[in-house]
Amino acid sequence: MRRGLRFVPLALLLTGIVEIALFVLLGRAIGFGWTVLLVLAASLLGLALLRREGMRAWRSLRAAVESGRPPGREVSDGLVGLLAGLLLAMPGLVTGAAGLLLTAPLVRRLVRGQVQRVAERRVSAQVAGDFFGPRRVRVRRGEPRPDAGPGDGAAPTAGPTAGPTTGPTTGPAGGSGPASAIEGEIVEPRPQ
Repeated sequence: MRRGLRFVPLALLLTGIVEIALFVLLGRAIGFGWTVLLVLAASLLGLALLRREGMRAWRSLRAAVESGRPPGREVSDGLVGLLAGLLLAMPGLVTGAAGLLLTAPLVRRLVRGQVQRVAERRVSAQVAGDFFGPRRVRVRRGEPRPDAGPGDGAAPTAGPTAGPTTGPTTGPAGGSGPASAIEGEIVEPRPQ
């Protein structure tokens, strides 16, 4: 089982316990009927949000594809919106509050960035470039790694999603051999 997924059953159990405890406490404070109405209202709001976000995500995805732009931003934003609607639609006060929090623009932008980073780590650089658009890379000269052999060079390749190459590299004097290391970091493109 994946590292992060092994805690899902425990998290679901704890969420259920907290939901029931909060429901009982709120029911005692404001009354059982009002608590049930509050949960139902949150669920109805979540269903409406699910429908709206689903349609919005589909339209923005189609617009991105038709205009030739990479659809990654629209997809990740749509996933966050659908997650917000799903959490609101689930009967519960904690999940409803989490879903409502995801509708706030600042929180949504932060979570969308996290979704994008996770997706970029799970796919190859080429797929990430096609899906999220080209990346700029900042390059700075560094020392060769002590464990790098002749064929482990990191010469940059041309193109927006340049990455390390395999095979022999050209050294500083133009001959074959290990070249000086080139360190880099991916710089997030500015939204247009």
